[in-house]
Parts: sequence; C-alpha cells; structure tokens
Amino acid sequence: MSANAMPGAHLKVLVTGAAGFVGSAVAARLAAMGHSVVGCDNFNDYYDPRLKTGRVHALLAPAGIACHSVELADGAQVQALFEREQPALVVHLAAQAGVRYSLDDPAAYVQSNLVAFGHMLEACRHHKVQHLLYASSSSVYGANASLPFSEEDRCDGPVSMYAATKKANELMAHSYSHLFALPATGLRFFTVYGPWGRPDMAYFSFAEKMMRGEAIPVFAEGKLSRDFTYIDDIVEGVVRLLHKPQPVADGKVPHSVFNIGNHQPVRVLEFIQTLERVLGVQAKMNFLPMQPGDVPATYAAIDKLRDWVGFAPTTALETGLSRFRDWYLPWRAANN
Repeated sequence: MSANAMPGAHLKVLVTGAAGFVGSAVAARLAAMGHSVVGCDNFNDYYDPRLKTGRVHALLAPAGIACHSVELADGAQVQALFEREQPALVVHLAAQAGVRYSLDDPAAYVQSNLVAFGHMLEACRHHKVQHLLYASSSSVYGANASLPFSEEDRCDGPVSMYAATKKANELMAHSYSHLFALPATGLRFFTVYGPWGRPDMAYFSFAEKMMRGEAIPVFAEGKLSRDFTYIDDIVEGVVRLLHKPQPVADGKVPHSVFNIGNHQPVRVLEFIQTLERVLGVQAKMNFLPMQPGDVPATYAAIDKLRDWVGFAPTTALETGLSRFRDWYLPWRAANN
C-alpha cells in the first residue's frame, strides 16, 4: 500500500520501543510514508545494546527520526514526553519481552508491561490521541488446543508471566476504550523474525550457536511448531491497522485485537533444517524436555486482519531466513 493511499498522512506518530526490533522497522516505515515520527526507548541491557544503537544509526537516523531515552515506568517522564511531542497517533511497542526470562525476573514485566502501559493509557487519554496501537502477543493464547488461534478464543489461561502481562494490557486498553472512547488496537504478534532481530529469539540464537559450532537446545524433541512471521509482514499489518481504528460510534467500545501471523506453522526441526540450508552450516542439537512457559504450537487465524485491512502475511520461511542471513553474516563479522 503506497503512502498516498493511506489516510492521515503527515500526522505526528510516537513509536515507543523505537530502538527495538519491531519498533525500529515500524518507525522507519512510517517516516517513509510521510509521517512525522518520534521515537523513545529505555535502551536497557536485556540483550546486546549494540543492536539498539545499531538500529538507531541504520534505520532511524537516516529517516530523521529522533529516539529519546525515556523510562515509561516513570509517569513523570511519560507526561513530559507527551507534553513535548503532542502525538496524534501512538504505536506502543516498548515492553519486556521473552517468555523464559519472565520466570527469572517477573518484576521486570510488572514494571515494563503493566506500570508503563498504565502510564501510556493515561497519557493517550489526556492528550486525546486519535488511535493507540499496542503490542500484545500470541502468548496470550496459552496452551489453547484449538488451532488456528482465533481472536474469538478464550485467553484466560496464560502459562507465563509474560503472557499474563500481555493479556492484562488488552484488558486495560479495553477498559480505557470503554470509559474514555479511546480508540485502541492490540496486536497479537506471532514469532517475528528477520534482520535486526533480538538475539534471545530462536532463529538468531540458533544461528549464532551454529556459526560457533555449538549445540543448539531443541526442546520437546523439536516437535513444537511456531507461526514464524517475517518482520516486513508485521510492519505492513501495523501501518495498515494504525490508519483504521475501530469507529467511536453505535455504542460499541472502540477496541479490538488482531492476530498478525503467517498462518503457516512450522515444526522446530523443519525450521532448523531451513536455517542449515541458508547458512550452509549443519546444526549440532541438544534435545531437551519441554520448558515451563512453552506451548506446543502457535498458529494464527488471519481472517479478521484480512477482512479489516485487506492484508495477510505471505513471506515464506526460507525467503525470510535468507534475508536474515544477508544481514546477519556482515553484522556478525563486524561485531565479533
């Protein structure tokens, strides 16, 4: 979809987590579409901070996007940010990510995913933001046995603290939409991958171990399946949804949630075989039992997304991993 076809061009958009994987890609795309984009990030050290600074230099700075250092769990900093920038639209992607890390440091998830989100909702309410998009996760579906996962499925059985905070975000946003007519849309991302990704994610950490000749951990005999979704498809879904909030009319709550997934789950062993082909390296595998917080499968139903914005992800796994390789190998050579 071209920039000229998008309504509301040249609006001020605030992207939180703008030095992150998805945030940097979304911010750069919005700037290319003609929006005035400002970013913020807390630049924490959950993973190698060189990736965050690298994204700022490679993706944000060339697009003229400033990325301010802001701690969203501090209400005063959030208030100052909104008073200074006065955004019309907000894409809230800042969060503490990672299912397994939430077992080790749940307090980080309370601060980054609950306290910070509460501050964001208050700021959007008082500054009359036209539309708040925020990152949820496919993790909210828990161990749901009904496949593919539909937005209409019950999601009240989270199996990790991370998932619980993301479901809480959806409930908090719904209440603000109901009480204050704040248009808000939750984005249930499914296993995002691609260039400039996070090193704690399977495809990135597997690639690094394979290049070092180390064994990669393969849980549940590699039978787990994931709906791997390429970053460009995620970005396309985000920007289309940003420009089409639920209408504030007819007594309906202007809040909705959408899956953004590839609708093609892949078993982990098949994923490893694809990564072996694109890297030209054979993986050594250490088979381990299923881990607490993991789910057997993720699989996105995407009818709602397609019907609302006319788009569904299409990038094949081998294509996406090849693009990741083309970025990863030079980046690795420059940073090791």
